[in-house]
Amino acid sequence: MLANDLETARSNMIEQQIRPWEVIDERVLKVLGSVPRERFVGDDYRGLAFADIAVPIGEGERMMQPVQEARMLQALDVQPGDSVLEIGTGSGFITACLARLGGIVTSYETHPALSEAAARRLDALKVRHVELVAGDGLHASLAPGSFKVIAVTGSLPTYPDYLEDLLAPGGRMFVVVGTAPAMTAMLVSRNAAGEIWKENLFETVLPTLHNAPQPDHFVF
Repeated sequence: MLANDLETARSNMIEQQIRPWEVIDERVLKVLGSVPRERFVGDDYRGLAFADIAVPIGEGERMMQPVQEARMLQALDVQPGDSVLEIGTGSGFITACLARLGGIVTSYETHPALSEAAARRLDALKVRHVELVAGDGLHASLAPGSFKVIAVTGSLPTYPDYLEDLLAPGGRMFVVVGTAPAMTAMLVSRNAAGEIWKENLFETVLPTLHNAPQPDHFVF
């Protein structure tokens, strides 16, 4: 795509997909308009970088749809200096957005090839304050209360209550819980007193995160 076509597609993504989905945070809209999404997809999918679809990124994984990314970023309300845990680096696009919003990001990816590709993209765009880890972020040994923001970029069949322990006071976690076709995007917050609050944001469908815990099933 030519540069003018890319900018038109980027503008259309924001004005025709994202804003109508109740995304009004100007900081989020600015980041989505400035981080070049087309740089985070393969050449064969460059023309679909701004489409309302989950673009394949290799290793059997897909990017979140632009509207899902936007709603997640708006809900998380990343502020400069926030410690951020991303579970599922994927292409690295959300990683870049979290960092550009001011987050100090630690991002886990179970597929080493995707982590390596994301590192190259982020380096090329000079995205700073990011640490990429090839490993399982769902089961990593992390200090309790060490993150202000947790972004889970794939769905989980069951609610991960153990991740609540990683939230610092004032922390926020975005997670999509359930199985297709009934999944719910949730914002989980810890207040200053340490209490946990859960808010259902919207219904959606998102590919399941690799190594996600599976619900217990009774065997008769």
